Amino acid sequence: MKLRFTDPTVKYLLIILVILVLGFELIIPGQRFFKFSTFQSMAFQVPELGILAIAMMITMLSGGINLSIIATSNMTALISAYILTRFIPEGTGAISATLIIITAIAAGLLMALLIGVLNGLIIAYIGVSPILTTLGTMTLVEGLNVALTRGDVISGFPEPILFLGNGKLLGVPMPLLIFAACALIATILLNRTPFGVSIYMLGSNEKATLFSGIQTQKVLVKIYALSGLLCGVSAIIMIARFNSANAGYASSYLLVTILASVLGGVNPDGGFGKIFGLVLSLIVLQVISSGLNLLGFSAHLTIALWGSILIVVISLHHLRGWLSKATA
Repeated sequence: MKLRFTDPTVKYLLIILVILVLGFELIIPGQRFFKFSTFQSMAFQVPELGILAIAMMITMLSGGINLSIIATSNMTALISAYILTRFIPEGTGAISATLIIITAIAAGLLMALLIGVLNGLIIAYIGVSPILTTLGTMTLVEGLNVALTRGDVISGFPEPILFLGNGKLLGVPMPLLIFAACALIATILLNRTPFGVSIYMLGSNEKATLFSGIQTQKVLVKIYALSGLLCGVSAIIMIARFNSANAGYASSYLLVTILASVLGGVNPDGGFGKIFGLVLSLIVLQVISSGLNLLGFSAHLTIALWGSILIVVISLHHLRGWLSKATA
């Protein structure tokens, strides 16, 4: 994969990243921002959000959206957590425990996949808009999550699971390695496979894609199934990092995944966007979040800032499109 530094989005994000790091280094009182511990902390925090952002990005490339990513992730987490806490009693042998851990992860991922397939079937074959479909499944799954757990936290997982969220391999955090693997697979899928070409074509012009012989309905189902599966992977990292699962975790991530996608160069109307741009935008947003946290800013103010940036970025995108049409 060639990194296209000539891409305007990539260049702007790199410039913004350098300015942010240097700026926070200068203005944070009494401590250095540019240090190993800061970036190590970011390396543990970015992956779960990053995988959710890829799940969102894939649907946006097709001209859709997936508002159910957080609910899907929490459902995955709760199912896996239930199996891990109920079926591995003290004294369980290593082989039996390993099989149960694998079963717990597989069950959670299967549920995430099924939710994604449900979204895809409704959008592709019934014709309901992606925003209404995923809003409905989000509400349904959130309700089930709360009803089944009564809002309680499930915690206390075996050590091998915790390693996925807090361990290191050759000095590199495991969550970062999992995120890198997901980003690499998504890049290959989008840039080197017929399925990836179909996603971009679908986002650019659905009717033209259909007339070109591509079975758009099947492609849509696959897109939302893949989005759901990525939510499941993020959920496994989340429960491993926090050693707990809850119906209300990561509620603020939904806005940030959309923001990261648009800021990273994804066209809100579909058809254009690259994983590398998304990764850069995630780093920029995490640097801002870490810097504001060190400066003592409220987390609620940070969320308000995300919303403001999203409005500005989308407005600039549409303004640029309007100007290009006006001057054509």
